[in-house]
Amino acid sequence: MNFATRTLLTCIALLGLTVTACGPKEPGRAPAGSAAATPAYGDILVEGSIGDASNLIPLLASDSTSHGIAGLVFNGLIKYDKDIRIVGDLAESWEISKDGLVITFHLRKGVRWHDGRPFTAADVLYTYQVTVDPKTPTAYAGDFLKVKKAEVLDDWTFRATYDKPFAPALMSWSVGILPKHLLTGKEITTSPLGRRPIGTGPYKFKEWVTGQKIVLVSNPDYFEGRPYIDGYILRIIPDTATMFLELRANGIDRMGLTPLQYTRQTENNLFRENFNKYRYLSFAYTYMGYNLKNPLFADKRVRQAIAHAVNRVEMIDGVLLGLGKPATGPYKPGTWAYNPKVRAYPYDPAKAKALLAEAGWKDLNGDGVLEKDGLPFTFEIITNQGNEIRAKCAEIIQRRLAEVGIKVKIRVVEWAAFVKDFINKRKFDATILGWTIPTEPDLYDVWHSSKTGPEELNFISYKNGEVDALIEKGRETFDQSVRKRYYDRIQEIFGEEQPYLFLYVPDALPIVHARFRGVEVAPLGIDHNFIKWYVPKVEQKLVMKP
Repeated sequence: MNFATRTLLTCIALLGLTVTACGPKEPGRAPAGSAAATPAYGDILVEGSIGDASNLIPLLASDSTSHGIAGLVFNGLIKYDKDIRIVGDLAESWEISKDGLVITFHLRKGVRWHDGRPFTAADVLYTYQVTVDPKTPTAYAGDFLKVKKAEVLDDWTFRATYDKPFAPALMSWSVGILPKHLLTGKEITTSPLGRRPIGTGPYKFKEWVTGQKIVLVSNPDYFEGRPYIDGYILRIIPDTATMFLELRANGIDRMGLTPLQYTRQTENNLFRENFNKYRYLSFAYTYMGYNLKNPLFADKRVRQAIAHAVNRVEMIDGVLLGLGKPATGPYKPGTWAYNPKVRAYPYDPAKAKALLAEAGWKDLNGDGVLEKDGLPFTFEIITNQGNEIRAKCAEIIQRRLAEVGIKVKIRVVEWAAFVKDFINKRKFDATILGWTIPTEPDLYDVWHSSKTGPEELNFISYKNGEVDALIEKGRETFDQSVRKRYYDRIQEIFGEEQPYLFLYVPDALPIVHARFRGVEVAPLGIDHNFIKWYVPKVEQKLVMKP
């Protein structure tokens, strides 16, 4: 679950979002605005997830499930509000020096960790120190390595000083702050907090049954006020069809729908009367990434050929049922960093064959498979179990590449093993995955050549000196027009080199049981005000056990 901030419902038409709602129409349900529908404490929201978490310490988390849970347990110093403006979280306010090199944070007083200990600036300093420690296996050290000096001025004041201007500096402090008193002097990778986190957030950790569920309970002392919903349960259901059956049977209250589920399977009275569903272009994209250490993909002409051989319009129309847009790079269409003029790769099998021949791949024995240096062009696509959309996309790629002489195998792997045994160990030819698109357009962690180490995010091993330099320049200027020139050029290089086959930006299709009120749609989704969601007393159905 992404708990970043969102925009006002009244802005939706201006931003091109489509919002649909079915329900609530059930005769016994209190209408919104009535006395019976006033906010009340109680009930539990049960959400379905195809993947389990891996580590609940934000610094060590590398998957969306872990980040979603950590986002409810921990706080950063700052965050985005629903209008995508930076606002305080653990920090009440801050000042930035005129030269942009010094940020001084003034922290909230009276905030306590879930174990009752007070939160202070010492926790912020510890989080910085453990993040930049070379022994900490984190993908997120890059931003903090830009800090020249981090210091505690007093219990409620923290200062970060930089060598030179760093555009993502302020937002980098949205990282989850860790409890110094529980971690200092200990090995963070073996800390019990990875399984039983203690934070300052709106929800406290209660239970994690591996492969089954993660249970959180509301924090009655949360500094922004006790959440109305008493509990949050994430149920691990590795298959979206099974998850949908659980939704239908009221075994879960929320999930992300597939396009088929959204357009057809929920268009009936059962769902209209009991659920609200929403649609908006997500801040995410799906891609096929190549292991660039594999000689098969060393020649960019091969990657360009694959781009021409795959029909992405077919993918969006046939698999997404039109609920998405083509991706041409790592940014969401319509955002300021997006470059609409990137080189296009229309579906053109003849062009694909010509590029492959130019790169030395030819069918010498007439078996329909290209060869070079005596080896056939065959590779394996891996993707994660439980994501039907990605599996179908893999099948389309397999079919289209066969038409130009490339033989593709598909392997679908359980999520935890997929990450641990294949992605982190770089044991794959190509993979279909997705990235969240952050509102801060810095690409360092995913695309810089220094981030190719074990468990880091540039796992395709992409290296380009010009891209590295552009990423670094983009981080060192606050002028958005100048930054855009750098990011436009990066997208042009990606368009030429095709390190990923960028597939599509999908529409987000969340569905939530209609008894939950207070849901507000905004550009980044519906979770920005989750602590304000509530169920009227007469409609509550679940009770959190002590």
